[in-house]
Amino acid sequence: MKTPLELPDELMREAKLRAVAQGRTHKDLVADCIRQGLGIARPVPSSASALGDRVLVVSNSLPVIRCRTDAPASRANLQDLLALEQQAQTKEDMQHAGRAV
Repeated sequence: MKTPLELPDELMREAKLRAVAQGRTHKDLVADCIRQGLGIARPVPSSASALGDRVLVVSNSLPVIRCRTDAPASRANLQDLLALEQQAQTKEDMQHAGRAV
């Protein structure tokens, strides 16, 4: 079931990072956290999703996602990448708020 929730940005960022680090979907991680909080056992353990050879996950570290050598991000500087991330987050926030983008 889709359920829109308004949660703090830092909480969602941490959940997304942990999901990637654990090789899981964001949806599965959040569902398991809610189950744990409610004291409900997980019905069936799911297998970790395949991360492929482009994602490197080191325990207690942020995931590293390797892009293709010809990807636009490989030619961008840090300020451009941060601006692009901010634009994407703003667009997502506007969509969640039901506002035109």
